[in-house]
Amino acid sequence: MNSPDPTGEEGFWRPLRRLQDVMDDEIARLYAERGVSVRPRHTMPLIRLGRRGPMTIRELAEAVDVTHSAMSQTIAVLKRDGLVSTRPGTDARTKVVELTDAARELLPFLEAEWRATEEAIAELDAELPYSLARAVRDMERALRARSFRDRVAERLARTEQRPS
Repeated sequence: MNSPDPTGEEGFWRPLRRLQDVMDDEIARLYAERGVSVRPRHTMPLIRLGRRGPMTIRELAEAVDVTHSAMSQTIAVLKRDGLVSTRPGTDARTKVVELTDAARELLPFLEAEWRATEEAIAELDAELPYSLARAVRDMERALRARSFRDRVAERLARTEQRPS
């Protein structure tokens, strides 16, 4: 193994992930200043439950575009924090999740913060010399023309064909 570590110190996506982490941390700080003990990543499920009413874990996972496993973990935290309750669903395999009164009291703030965050992100995007939102849409369009899987597989095949 004479080649350098392929994960490197500065991967392609790492700066974007760090940027998102910094922004999430700033939202968490705002929550803490307001005495709101919700993790920013839990805001969307709470808002969806508030807007759509009780849902199964699977329905909620689909509504916020995460895996069932990830949503089960989120629900465990929200339940521990007294923000949701669960009850058996129509069969033994499902649980229905609903907001508690404590969560319902938080909803006006969470929705206002969500809207304010979307406005702040749009403002930030407008300050850039090129739009990140447009770059993402352009990347999605390019991937519809040729999948990321195909792009990676092509490069992997070239690497595998090289003599050792």
